Parts: sequence; C-alpha cells; structure tokens
Amino acid sequence: MTASAMTTATYSLWQLTRYFLRLGALGFGGPVALVGYMHRDLVERRGWIAEADYKEGLALAQIAPGPLAAQLAIYLGYVHYRVLGATAAGFAFVLPSFLMVLALGWAYQVFGGLPWMQAVFYGVGAAVIGIMAISAHKLAAKNLKSDRLLWAIFAVLALFTIVTQSEIAWLFIAAGLLVWLLRCRPRPWSGTLGAALPLPLLPAVSDPGLLLQLTVFFAKAGAFVFGSGLAIVPFLYGGIVSEHHWLTDKQFVDAVAVAMITPGPVVITTGFIGYLVAGLPGACLAALATFLPCYLITVLAAPHFKKHCKRPGLVAFVDGITAAAIGAIAGSVAVLAQRSLTDLPTALLAIAAAALLWKLKKLPEPVIVAGAALLGVALFPLTHRF
Repeated sequence: MTASAMTTATYSLWQLTRYFLRLGALGFGGPVALVGYMHRDLVERRGWIAEADYKEGLALAQIAPGPLAAQLAIYLGYVHYRVLGATAAGFAFVLPSFLMVLALGWAYQVFGGLPWMQAVFYGVGAAVIGIMAISAHKLAAKNLKSDRLLWAIFAVLALFTIVTQSEIAWLFIAAGLLVWLLRCRPRPWSGTLGAALPLPLLPAVSDPGLLLQLTVFFAKAGAFVFGSGLAIVPFLYGGIVSEHHWLTDKQFVDAVAVAMITPGPVVITTGFIGYLVAGLPGACLAALATFLPCYLITVLAAPHFKKHCKRPGLVAFVDGITAAAIGAIAGSVAVLAQRSLTDLPTALLAIAAAALLWKLKKLPEPVIVAGAALLGVALFPLTHRF
C-alpha cells in the first residue's frame, strides 16, 4: 500500500464532495485555472491531499486521454476514498456546470441566440487570461523549482503549443522518457515503464439513430482527445459542424462561448451542444459519453499508477510528464490570449486581473470574473457595433 492509502483521511467524503460542488459552480478559467485551484485549496490551504499525490494525479491526467481537470478531480477523490471517492468527486465537479449549460441551452433555443454573451465574454475572456497566467506561474514554480532539465522541457512544450496551437500526446510521453533516461540510466529490459494504461473500446455502430450517433461521437471526444479545451475544440468542430452538420458555425462559436463564461470544466459545452441537437436526452448522453471514458481510465489506472509511483524510474518519468504538461498549459495561455485580447481594453483587463491575484492572494476568482463581465457589458458597445 502507498503512504496515502495507509494515512487516514483528515476530511470526510461529504466535505470533499461539497468542495468539488463548489469548484464546479464557481471555478472559472478553464483547465489551467481549475488545476491550479485544486492545488491551492486541497494541497496548500487544507492539506487534504499530499503534494506527491497531486503531482501523480496531474501526470496521470496528462498521459491519459480525456478532459484534464475532470480527470484530476476523479484521481484526487480516489486518493483516500477509492472508487466511491472518485465517483463522488467527478459527479460533483461536473454537475453544477452541466445544469448551467442546460439552462443556457433552453434560453438559447427559446430566445433565438445569445447576443448579450458577446459583451459578457468580451470582459470575462480577458480576465480569464490573467487568471490562467497566474495559475500557470504557480504550477511551474511549485513543480519545476530550479531543475534546469525540467525548465528546458517546459520551454520547449510552451513554444511548441504556441506555434502549433495544439497539444500532442506523444510529446508528453517523450518528455517523460527523456528525464527517465537521463536520470536513471535504465538497464535493458528493466521493465520500469512496462505497464500500459488501459483504453476503453468504443462499440461499433452499423445503423445508429441520432442519439446513438451523439453518444458515439462524444465518447470518442472523451476517449481520444488529450488535455484541455484547446485540444477538444477542433475535434468537436470537425465532427459537429463539418461532418454531421448538427450545428452551424455561429451556433458552434456560441457553444464555445458558453464553455468559457460558465464555471467548471470547459468540455461541459458538450452538454450544451447535445441539448441543441437533441434536447435533454441529447445533453445527458453527450455529457455522460464525454466524461465516462476518462472516469473509467482514471479509476482503472490509479491503483497500478500508485503501486509503482515511488520507483525512481517512474518518478523521473512523472517529472518529465509534469514539466511537459505545465509547459503546454503555459503555451495554451498564450494561444488563448491571442484570441481573447483583441484590443487595448481587453489587454488591460487581463493585466489588471493578473495583478489583482498577484497582490491580493485571497481574492476569490469569481469576484474578478463578475467584475470583468460588468466591464465587458459597459465597454463592448463602445468598441464594437452589434
């Protein structure tokens, strides 16, 4: 058994569930910010999760497919309460934002679009960049310290993400292998990295109806897309707009905007999309299909991952994976900034949000998001024409 398994939890399962309900309801900023919030709240402030467990969870979330923040939440729930904890944490984390996108999907269909969202996103999108930048800085400082090799990997992955505007899974694996080789000088056939992560098989469908098509498509999105919303958006666009023609370009852009202005995991936009395509059943099936693969992968892989996590070779491998992951996260901040900071007011909003979080470390992020939304509503008509 690992140290985490032998140590009695200092918190109840209900306390953990309440925390993830609150994070799902108030956690703005996408996967970068959410991962940072979990470290700040559960490791630094409450001391519920050990630094090593958090680091292992982040590494597993990066090397396995599926939404990053949701996988980390599931893993952290698993640490002390095993399958029950993983289930409670994952469900609590996703539920609040799912209910929000259901309400937005209903409003979207009833009122024929969300024009007000442009003004809100104008401010919120800029503030979120500042929040994400501070979160990425904290993750890098905490995990990379003064290790030159890890900082080099961080820089390479950040640059690659900025240039290509994508995240490629094999680069994370390559970074882990590089650190493993340089630090451990493994003997031939040592078997340190012999275990492979299980991947769920998707059923073949010969004559699917609309709901079955939705389920299969979003299961693929959840099972084969790595990392953050930055990676899943192109995949969703290709299938939803170009291949199946379920949504128009404008509807898809509105769906992405919904993901950015609502708290919780970015990929919860799949629930909004499912609602537009097939109502409440479509929303439920789309969300379930997106998150179920990453839940199964995390729960199945966690026992094996923890069993071998103290081996020097795996520690080095995890360090490399972590450095690569944080580099990709930092790069995605730059990519999203190019899309959200479109003029001087948005650039100033992002800088102001980062400065506030830097100076006022206990300032809740939702306060910044709410203020940015109000500023966006006030400033947008002055800089744009509807």
